[in-house]
Amino acid sequence: MAGATQAETAGTPPQSLVNVAHLVYALHAWSILAGIVGAATVVGMFLTGWPSIIAVIINYVKRPDARGTWLDSHFGWQIRTFWYTLLWVVIAVALALAVIPLALAMLVAAGIHFWAGVAVWHGLTVGLTAALAIAVVITLWVVYRIVRGWLALASRQSMPV
Repeated sequence: MAGATQAETAGTPPQSLVNVAHLVYALHAWSILAGIVGAATVVGMFLTGWPSIIAVIINYVKRPDARGTWLDSHFGWQIRTFWYTLLWVVIAVALALAVIPLALAMLVAAGIHFWAGVAVWHGLTVGLTAALAIAVVITLWVVYRIVRGWLALASRQSMPV
């Protein structure tokens, strides 16, 4: 029921529960802003900042109250945003870490001479650049998901499942 209005779905959530969903989006937005203006990254703050941790806990506690309403899709959207972000960060970190032993193995295999060192440096640069590119994409995706969800909530529309 993506994009369905409240009148088109079964069950009307109480306004207090809609307010809770706004609070959860606000907490996630707070983490994003803290990542933008602070020393941490947006993704780092989104996954480890206390506002987002509190938001995820609230999601799990309040989601059963939203079952059967259009608001349930927002709690699911927020929960999936958090866990998919964590999954992509794990993949990016694994990519970055996998390049280091590979580069060292190349260095040892080449007998540690100058051109081998250049090849290792190039390998590390490519791997870390790829991990950084993934981190930028994750950041943009997180911002998109929070903004899109919050705008849909303000319009009393459900989110895709």
